[in-house]
Amino acid sequence: MPDPEQAISDTEGWTEEKIEPSSVEWTAADRPWRPSCESITPARWRRGQALINLKSWLWPEQSSRSRRLHPTAYLDGLRGFAAFLVYWHHHNLWVHATTGQNPIFENGFGYAGNYYMVSFPFLRTFFSGGHYAVSTFFVISGYVLSIKPLAMIQTGNMTGLGDHLASALFRRWIRLFLPLFAVMVLYAMSWHMLGVWVNNAESQGNWRAELWALYAEFKNFSFVFKEGGEPWFSYNRHLWSIPAEFRGSIVVYTSILAFSRCSLVAHLWCQVGLTFYFMYIADGWYCAMFTAGTLLRHLDLLAESDELPRFLARLEPVKTFIYYHLLVFSILLGGVPSENNDVDQLAKNRGWYFLSFLKPQAVFDYKWFYLFWAAVFLVSSIPRIHWLKSFFETRFCQHLGRISYALYLVHGPILSTLGDRLYVATGWHLDHHSQHILHWVDKLPVPRKGPLGLELSFLVPHIILLPLTLFLAELITRTIDTPSVKFASWMLFELDDFSMPEI
Repeated sequence: MPDPEQAISDTEGWTEEKIEPSSVEWTAADRPWRPSCESITPARWRRGQALINLKSWLWPEQSSRSRRLHPTAYLDGLRGFAAFLVYWHHHNLWVHATTGQNPIFENGFGYAGNYYMVSFPFLRTFFSGGHYAVSTFFVISGYVLSIKPLAMIQTGNMTGLGDHLASALFRRWIRLFLPLFAVMVLYAMSWHMLGVWVNNAESQGNWRAELWALYAEFKNFSFVFKEGGEPWFSYNRHLWSIPAEFRGSIVVYTSILAFSRCSLVAHLWCQVGLTFYFMYIADGWYCAMFTAGTLLRHLDLLAESDELPRFLARLEPVKTFIYYHLLVFSILLGGVPSENNDVDQLAKNRGWYFLSFLKPQAVFDYKWFYLFWAAVFLVSSIPRIHWLKSFFETRFCQHLGRISYALYLVHGPILSTLGDRLYVATGWHLDHHSQHILHWVDKLPVPRKGPLGLELSFLVPHIILLPLTLFLAELITRTIDTPSVKFASWMLFELDDFSMPEI
């Protein structure tokens, strides 16, 4: 059977028959039936193609259910779901800051006499799980970035290892910061083009001054060895984790190269020691998450070849029991109360008194210590729990995973502009809203009925905000994120054989 994507003229048996005009008398009755195409003009054909192209832009790409998922597809789904948790967390805190209820989200159940569903253990993850999600991002990155280089070390392909790490290091900054800069330029320019007031933003006098201010802040924000100053990017404070992502990636690449000549046992101990150093000796919590992800990948690689350390291999008969408990501990620790950095306040939250004594001296912001273990337990347990792994392999989670970086980039600007106005319209506002966008205040009053975190006046704006955010994330993925990845690879390819002309 011919390939349906192959041109008809390329199939076997196709020959061009020449017919002499004088040898055949053409009549309407003799002609075989065919659809009439005379009415399809070039202009109509172009309009039809434009509609088809428009549909492909407006409607997200559909992946076939029959498409075979790659072995770590569940990590893509987990990353996407975690990005959605960040989105939901930021919207909840944004809205409830107007009523002074954020401490309820950020403390444990029953703290200061507040008994709400949003602070109940396990359930709180879905309302204030943003930091839990970021920690999961870091562990996933450490795992994924080390898949290929660890496999090369296992097979003794040291030449290939060097080439891969050189390529990865070259492309990493471009992959992370080029989409970020492009989206922030569009966001900042929209302030002046549309003349909108943006909450929590200091706009410059004109677009040229805005571009310069954005550039001046971005160059410092993206500098890997930046010391001191604010860790935030004022144009989108939610992006503070991107420099940490870049630094963690460098830790993964350099540690893999440094340990590549070690024996297997020494390699594992070096990974454990480096993770311990970052968490318990130096305040390098995000680096510990990356190196822990690398260690998890190394152990999985050894398990695939039946080379696990003996004490871990002996746990095989009870692994289901162990990983279900790790999942429970992960969700519990992932809901660590974290209104501030005061560990004494943590001890006053129900169930956290004894756990508060586990915080290492080196860690300044205690929540990252508990989130480190939460993320490690989560990433290690999901592939061993079939139903949970299957959930993250669903089309919904896979789609979120594909657009996760763009979703992370755009949800903040949408929240600060349209989201802020819609919430003001449904009754969530402060005094400064009356000063700048008075015409939006209580424009569409909706009662605040329902449990905290799921009030009707909070949910109604998401009829617009959620589809718009997902659509723009899809659009940014196609027009900025994916081209940035391709651009980094193209640049590496072009420079690979580049040689300076002789002088």
